Amino acid sequence: MDTTMNGKTVLVTGGTNGIGLVTARELARMGAQVTIVSRNAEKCAAVTRAIKTETGNRVEFVAADLSTLAGIKQAAAGFKQRHPRLHVLVNNAGGFFAKRILTGDGYEMTFALNHLNYFLLTNLLLNVLKASTPARVIIVSSGLHVNASLDFENLQGEKKYSGWDAYARSKFCNILFTYELAQRMVGTGVTVNALHPGYVATNLAANNGLLFGTFAKLSARLFGRKPDEGAQTSIYLATSPVVEGVTGKYFADCQPVKSSPLSYDEELAKKLWQVSLELTGTVV
Repeated sequence: MDTTMNGKTVLVTGGTNGIGLVTARELARMGAQVTIVSRNAEKCAAVTRAIKTETGNRVEFVAADLSTLAGIKQAAAGFKQRHPRLHVLVNNAGGFFAKRILTGDGYEMTFALNHLNYFLLTNLLLNVLKASTPARVIIVSSGLHVNASLDFENLQGEKKYSGWDAYARSKFCNILFTYELAQRMVGTGVTVNALHPGYVATNLAANNGLLFGTFAKLSARLFGRKPDEGAQTSIYLATSPVVEGVTGKYFADCQPVKSSPLSYDEELAKKLWQVSLELTGTVV
């Protein structure tokens, strides 16, 4: 048995399916104490049982809705009640929404789940990450971020909404967040890196009605990577000694690559950070 992660505590969001499930399973197989976060408690319980059966390692879960501020706070509190240390945080949960819908907090769903979730959960867990150094924060972004820019007057699709634009924008926010947090964590022993998993055959867009969901599933099956392949860069960033101390980078296929030119705009990243603080009511 690979014992690379023995003694390491790991939190994986969106760990009940797709690349999140593969990431959680493989890190458990390597000996990590893994906790997954997802909304459905029954599904979390079934997945953790299956991982234990397959790997022989016990996996815990916290059931929480990561599209809401209360749910994100619940996830962080639930984890910290059980664990004083966190060596690897994998921000993986996300979604695609063809139509503009609002969360219980009144925020656009894509922006809330794909960006504010990562921002708030990570900030709420920084104290346990810093207490566990060397520690790693991993942000699952997407190559689609190259198609995005930020208009703070239309940050949540208030004026004009497209599901693809909203998704690309949220993944662009992931990159900006990664680079800004990496700068803020210099000297703390906490590294922060983002990744593109590739086009993966998952259920990411399956909740958008029968017609759209069927098309998305068929397209993913025909052209997408299998989740086991898509998870490899997440697993690599969580475990490889090669990236020990490496921070503020964007990876694809387990290699550092350049993100979009606009993603290196430090002032844009700082502005997004400030707006995210205000929207989440976070004091950092």
